[in-house]
Order: sequence, then structure tokens, then C-alpha cells
Amino acid sequence: MTYQTLVVEINHGVGILWMNRPQAHNAFDETMVAEMTAALRTLGDDPAVRAVVLAGVGETFCAGADRQWLQRLTDNSFESNLTDAMNLSTLLQTIQGLQKPTIARVHGPALGGGTGLVAACDMAVATYEAEFLLGEVRLGLIPATITPYLIRAMGERAARRYCLSGEPFTAAEAFRTGLVTDIAPRDELDGRINELLGHLLQGAPGAQALCKAWFRSAAGLPITPALIKDGATRLATACAAEEVREGLAALDKKRKPAWVPKIRKATPAKRAAGKAKPGKR
Repeated sequence: MTYQTLVVEINHGVGILWMNRPQAHNAFDETMVAEMTAALRTLGDDPAVRAVVLAGVGETFCAGADRQWLQRLTDNSFESNLTDAMNLSTLLQTIQGLQKPTIARVHGPALGGGTGLVAACDMAVATYEAEFLLGEVRLGLIPATITPYLIRAMGERAARRYCLSGEPFTAAEAFRTGLVTDIAPRDELDGRINELLGHLLQGAPGAQALCKAWFRSAAGLPITPALIKDGATRLATACAAEEVREGLAALDKKRKPAWVPKIRKATPAKRAAGKAKPGKR
């Protein structure tokens, strides 16, 4: 499929979605939101794709909402703005709800909704130089669509501070709060992501999907008898899966399970994220 605002690549089991509006610092408008949602659903439905990396072309990961788009919102009707807001919410939920592991490759600034994209991914690796900003209140707006993901990623206390103050914060602070799961020097960013992808591709895809679904259900809930029974039921159900039999057989025979890609001379991760770098990054 051809996109106006994206470059999508699939390499050795890894889908890489590049936001490709470098002249606009990968700020999103209604077209980019729609295309990202469609592309993610396509990657999610592709059995050949085992993990998804969200990345940006140019100097910026994502500058949030496009200023011209924001300007149009001030003149639009409530119904039109509600539709746009719901479309953005759908994009974030699509990232969060994808059955496959997702990684944000944060090589540069992530501003406003760009920080929300990071929060919606399962994992995020950022360069030491990456910067973050939740400055909506300084424009008279609120980060309503991304707040649930911020709270889950970095905790309510930190999310409150940075959403209310609109102050920038560093990659080190993003790592401290949990918004990003790892930080690295710029020249080691892809290597760190490749290493993570290598680990992810060892996992059973069905089990990873079930694991993600369980986290979405259990996150933030008190540990009650009902929650405990739910977890036990999910485990008992998973035990009957063919993946379990394959995993145990592979362990007994000291071989790789069938779901691990067979690639010679390089790991799947090194061939995947390491080669796909369109444009200046």
C-alpha cells in the first residue's frame, strides 16, 4: 500500500512504520492519523510480522499535532472536532491494542501527541539527546486523548506535573518515570533496539498476544479474588495451546521453536531495524 505520510517496511518479521513528514517534524494531521491507523492494522493482521517499530524520518520523532491542523480546529464545529479527537484516540488505542509487541524508536524530540505515541507503545528506546514536552496547556488545550496512556506509562504523579506545567523534560527523566524503557547514545540506538527485537522474536506470538491482553485487563486493578481467578483461568487456557507443546518439544530436543525466524549470518533484529533507515535520522 502507498501512503502519503508514511514509509512502511517489513524485514525478517519486523514491521517498521516510519512517520515521513520531516519538513513538518512528523507532526500529524488528519491524513497521517488515518494512515497510521490503517498501517498499524495491516501490520497487526499480517502473520509474517512479529513486532512493530514506530520511528520518525528526519530530526524529530514526532512534533505532535500539526499547527495548521490545530488552527483549523478553532474554526470547526464541535462535531467535527469530536470526530478528529476520536480518530486520534482510535490511533492510540490501535497501538495499545496491537497483539504484537511495539517499540517506539525515539531518536529526537517527542512533543505533545508525539509523547502520547511513545506512551502507547509497549516499549520505547530513546537517545540521550531526545526531549519530551507536554505543552498543550500553554496553547489553551488539554492532552485528553493521550492522558490515559501517559498515566499507565509514567504514573499519575509525573503525568500530572508535566501536563500541568508544560515544561520540557529529558530522556533521562523519561527513563526515570518509565515513559521510556531504555536510553542509549545516538550511535547505539538501533543496536539497542535490535537487541530487544532479538529477544522479542524468541517468544511465541500467541503467548505474547495473550500476555498483552492480560496486561490491558489487569493494569491498575486491585488484586482481588476475581482478578486472581481471571489470571488462573487465562493460564489454564494457555496451557492447552499448541505453542506450549512446540515450546516444550523444542526445549527437550535442544532446538529453536518453530516460531523463531531462521536467518543465517545475522540476527532478525540486525537485518530488520538496522537496515531500514529512510532519509536523515
